[in-house]
Amino acid sequence: MSSTRQERVNAIRALSMDAVQKAKSGHPGAPMGMADIAEVLWCEYLQHNPANPNWVNRDRFVLSNGHGSMLLYSLLHLTGYDLSIDDLKNFRQLHSKTAGHPEYGYAPGIETTTGPLGQGIANAVGMAIAEKTLAAQFNRDGHEVVDHYTYAFTGDGCLMEGISHEVCSLAGTLGLGKLVVFYDDNGISIDGEVEGWFTDDTPKRFESYGWQVIPGVDGHDAEAIKQAVDAARANPNQPTLICCKTIIGFGSPNKEGKESCHGAPLGDDEIALTREKLGWTYGPFEIPENIYQVWDAKTKGQAVEQEWNTAFAAYKEAHPELAAELERRLAGELPADFTEQAQAYIKECQSKGETLASRKASQNTLNAYGPLLPELLGGSADLAGSNLTLWKESKGVAKEDASGNYIFYGVREFGMSAIMNGIALHGGFVPYGATFLIFMEYARNAVRMAALMKQRSIFVYTHDSIGLGEDGPTHQPVEQMASLRTTPNMSLWRPCDTVESAVAWKAAIERKDGPTSLVFSRQGLPHQTRTDEQLVNVAKGGYILRDCDGLPELILIATGSEVGLAMEAAEQLANKGTKVRVVSMPSTDVFEAQDVEYKLQVLPLEVPARVAIEAAHADYWYKYVGLDGRVVGMQTFGESAPAGDLFKEFGFTVENVVTVAEDLLNIE
Repeated sequence: MSSTRQERVNAIRALSMDAVQKAKSGHPGAPMGMADIAEVLWCEYLQHNPANPNWVNRDRFVLSNGHGSMLLYSLLHLTGYDLSIDDLKNFRQLHSKTAGHPEYGYAPGIETTTGPLGQGIANAVGMAIAEKTLAAQFNRDGHEVVDHYTYAFTGDGCLMEGISHEVCSLAGTLGLGKLVVFYDDNGISIDGEVEGWFTDDTPKRFESYGWQVIPGVDGHDAEAIKQAVDAARANPNQPTLICCKTIIGFGSPNKEGKESCHGAPLGDDEIALTREKLGWTYGPFEIPENIYQVWDAKTKGQAVEQEWNTAFAAYKEAHPELAAELERRLAGELPADFTEQAQAYIKECQSKGETLASRKASQNTLNAYGPLLPELLGGSADLAGSNLTLWKESKGVAKEDASGNYIFYGVREFGMSAIMNGIALHGGFVPYGATFLIFMEYARNAVRMAALMKQRSIFVYTHDSIGLGEDGPTHQPVEQMASLRTTPNMSLWRPCDTVESAVAWKAAIERKDGPTSLVFSRQGLPHQTRTDEQLVNVAKGGYILRDCDGLPELILIATGSEVGLAMEAAEQLANKGTKVRVVSMPSTDVFEAQDVEYKLQVLPLEVPARVAIEAAHADYWYKYVGLDGRVVGMQTFGESAPAGDLFKEFGFTVENVVTVAEDLLNIE
């Protein structure tokens, strides 16, 4: 016996309300309200294979209103992904695949982590950019091997968030015709009816972005939903917003349409009444076999993937080099000779010995590495001329020609960072995006999501300290590096010269298990001489740059622009008879990952007298100098003045470092 469409839809509603009730927490309203839309999309349009969730040409589905996670979990379970009924019963429990919000990597089929509202739709824009750009770079006449849609569900909350403006505006400009967003217009958020705080004319808003807008769709009418999806797919030149009027908590006699079903279980009595109203005669977590059979997408998915495999085989025969390159990039593998060539460039930097701002050293590195890495997809938040992220072969991604390797993001730091995550999640690219370090604050949550999902996003931050000067404390970062360094899975490099800059870029590009923040200076930094051994040790994150005979009496630890200062101070102290070691530590997390023997070799326990020097918040460095050590760092915000005056004002001078060191050593 086959099932009716309504039975298929009600299976989602039943599983969602049962799981939330069992967990005694969660959000049943959105899954119950959006179930009709989900059934149409997943049963009739979505191109995917539950038996191979990572099939490269699958459609991407993003639940941006991630609090409605049981909608996604129900869909994954019903269509045949490796997500059992027991997994649904463990909703929101410790070590479950079914966390409170969708978490990337917890269960197959979850394309991205969507907790903070608005980030899901931003990730979806990134995925759509990746699809369009990859298709422009690799598809050839008669061989459209990159050809899929990105679908996103979004609610009122996502569209209230400012990031939705940033990313949807850019999506319209870039003409992302394979991006289809469903707006769940149910008029309810946690505080109640949104008309008291959200009265935007959403269709006009998206029309002004350059989107195709399909307004007034009955989100409980399958035929109306299908007509809207067909219209969206028929327009290759614009992203589409499908505005669906729905009833939150659909089917609940006493709670549908009310905020009471938004973020709390319905209760056993109300669930019983809902089952009766929906005509759902089955027990908790009980899905009849005939409904499972109609939902199961494995056979269809395998057929669609096999059809694509056949098409790719023809592409491979016609364009073998392109096919091999596409396979390499989608696998996330770097060119075989990249490490060797990057190492040669690092040695070249050491030989040249240039004094440059590290932001310029970064650009030089991009000019060296860029030709080796067609997967690099760069960008800047309207600061390309300051961040120096454009390199000789940079080409902008545009609506008419998306084959480029650089995105002009405009003043959209948050949107840029979240889009980068979507690009990384899609595959085929290594994205980097830049802004001033201080504006990491605008993007903080997307940076955190990159770390949470362990994505290979490279965040380039220039103008790294009070050294940027006259723009003043609003533009001078103080606490940002401490925040980034204490973010799990985040790697941070603050290089002191051209050599460390090249090593930092190499490390970021080769890292596969998380994002990297590259922090560069505005002002020129002196080149540091190194032995071959020191050159090798740069990649260890912290190393001895200057040493003395025997065990040192004092260790100076510094990063970035303060390494040159430490070297000058060490020279003066040595001339006065103090045995000094200088440790350059461009990456504390990489240094921490070294074996104990190496770390103790660099920072021996027998030398407790230590001074850390960094033009950023001082407190972070006490982990290396101890409570008895000293830190020459910032404890306040900066001021507006030329950089040299600021360094004097805040104690970043040779004289002050020497004074602090001598005080520590009780030298008169």
